[in-house]
Amino acid sequence: MDRPTLLAISHGTASPTGASAVAALVDAVAARLVGEAPVRAGFVDVQQPDVPTCLAGLRSGAVVVVPLLLSAGYHVHVDLRADVDAALADGADVTLGGALGPDDRLVDVLVRRLDEAGGLEDGDVVVLAAAGSSDARAVADCEATGERLAARIGRPVRVGYIANAAPQLPDVVATARAENPGSRVVVASYLLAPGFFADLAVKAGGDVTTRPLLVADADAPGELVDVVVDRYRAAAT
Repeated sequence: MDRPTLLAISHGTASPTGASAVAALVDAVAARLVGEAPVRAGFVDVQQPDVPTCLAGLRSGAVVVVPLLLSAGYHVHVDLRADVDAALADGADVTLGGALGPDDRLVDVLVRRLDEAGGLEDGDVVVLAAAGSSDARAVADCEATGERLAARIGRPVRVGYIANAAPQLPDVVATARAENPGSRVVVASYLLAPGFFADLAVKAGGDVTTRPLLVADADAPGELVDVVVDRYRAAAT
């Protein structure tokens, strides 16, 4: 029996660099699944094709939608759920997979980005920069990732949000600096790809800000590819 198509749905971005980085992740997933499953891509916002268009073009077989989103917030629980339910009501064979995080393999990439930025020094204060969401479940996912990163690096990690959640990242950075005079504030970007939010993370006031999980003109981290493939296989079975 043919395996379901993996429909990788990212947020979408106006940044050509960010779009290229996400496309590289999708290409890496497709390469990993050669001979196992076809892979297609779409977007929940900003870019086209959108999810209904993608699903309409894949009506000939089963589809597993994998959100290329780090946390399960409004886009997963509301937008994608509604698109999948509408397709199911229309007779399609569609399954919605889980978001990418929290997952220890994402923490692996966060730690690598910290090392690439020069590593941590004694006394550094670490702030995890997350996109933010109006959905409390997504905020809980980000907080869980902060706890996993703290356990990995052996020091506390504060979480700041760029939009739609509190505390806001610039406020967290400012508080960390005021409470730890003379210490560096290191911002760990828990963002999937370069773009507007990654630029805001850099502008939030940290002494050091790491690159996002996906980096322009570089191979997608193997850990991220593994997570996407695992989300697909779990939903497909």
